[in-house]
Amino acid sequence: MTKRRSEAELAFLSIEEAARLLRRREVSPVELVEAALQRIDRANSRVNAFLTVLAEPALRQARAAERELRRGRASSLLHGIPIALKDNFYTRGIRTTAGSKILADLIPKTNSDAAERLSSAGAILLGKTNMHEFAYGITSENPHYGPVHNPWALERISGGSSGGSAAAVAAGMCFAATGTDTGGSIRVPASLCGVVGLKPTYGLVSVAGTVPLAPGFDHVGPLARSVTDACIVLEAIAGTYPKGVPRLDHRALRKNRSRRIRIGWPREYYFERIDPDVRRVVERAAQTLAKALNARVAEVPLSGLQEGVEAATNVIVAEASYYHETQGYFPARAAEYGDDVRGHLEWGAKLRAVDYMRGLEKKREVEAAFDAAFESADAIVAPSTPIAAAKIGDTAVRVAGKRESSVRAELLRMTRPVNVSGHPAVSIPCGFTPAGLPVGLQLIGPKWGEAKLLAIALAYEDATDWRALHPELQ
Repeated sequence: MTKRRSEAELAFLSIEEAARLLRRREVSPVELVEAALQRIDRANSRVNAFLTVLAEPALRQARAAERELRRGRASSLLHGIPIALKDNFYTRGIRTTAGSKILADLIPKTNSDAAERLSSAGAILLGKTNMHEFAYGITSENPHYGPVHNPWALERISGGSSGGSAAAVAAGMCFAATGTDTGGSIRVPASLCGVVGLKPTYGLVSVAGTVPLAPGFDHVGPLARSVTDACIVLEAIAGTYPKGVPRLDHRALRKNRSRRIRIGWPREYYFERIDPDVRRVVERAAQTLAKALNARVAEVPLSGLQEGVEAATNVIVAEASYYHETQGYFPARAAEYGDDVRGHLEWGAKLRAVDYMRGLEKKREVEAAFDAAFESADAIVAPSTPIAAAKIGDTAVRVAGKRESSVRAELLRMTRPVNVSGHPAVSIPCGFTPAGLPVGLQLIGPKWGEAKLLAIALAYEDATDWRALHPELQ
């Protein structure tokens, strides 16, 4: 007789575990969808992770997936797995707001590339997740649809702009979700919500059909509760790899751990200003990682990042303002934006051409700095964020007794460099502050090196039990 599993047991299965049970017919796609919908029904009013819930369509998909599984027609491990999409991914016939008032009634006629690939893989779409307006922010405090609340501490931010996706995954409302990352918008919420968030190499996953922020910096990637699950989703949405680079295979991650792993400890930038509680957790995690891999840890130079990232930010704001102007949204509908996004668009509209060109030059220098560092390292360790989740409504923070700065600036400081450079990076849960707030360890790898990067991340995950912990949302 098949054991009857509770809603919580089903909701927090990994994709790998759920897929195994589906193939053994020990659970059904309908049961997985019902468990997720029950979690959404009970917790979403407090977390505000979903803007659109597709209960009936998801159940129809689940019944169809069950028939296909019974006939042995599963197209991938995602077949019958309930997922969510950030609400800036076009979905055919389903509202796509990008967290904005301007697109509140947009019903796309086509799917984004990532949505189409996930549908083809058999994943079941539960709904669309809340986000920072037009992905142009890092807290997911949305003025039109309300803030996303962190499942670990409801009075705190989830991070952004993919805050709804991270919160939904952390709270067991879906098995994985998509996000976009232009300055840290996958890794920051992953870190603050205690889940895995992967920003792949620039160009590996198509951004076609996503509402853009800055096309030269936008990345699409997964948020999940384990490294293996993130790899499974990336396998489904990845596009073409360069010649000589094999496609990802989650089954081979442990085989990708060579005996001579070199971990790079950044000499500059990443540990110069960081909350002491976060520093202790990250340093302890780095030690655990090195021990798990029997790795050699050595300092790597990363000079010029501060200046380079500041200059390259001008390119981001210019690209964002250009998009909004060409769509006829700004300044024609300026009053319909939240104050923060409107301010960024005004900044970009006034940017001088010389500052834009200097930003492009500095972007290349940042890219070269990372490429040079990877000549002596297989992965670089760093904090995902220098602080834990701030309280909703807080705009300023004091880090390590230093001068007060904006929450936005601090949350972006650790993640933005590799949006500028285009290198892959993953945030994995690595512990908690004394206040019980999640902390993320960021691992950065060479371009197209996702296989080894995720293998290294998995070694840390195997050596710890952080992924087994979940927020206590009743």
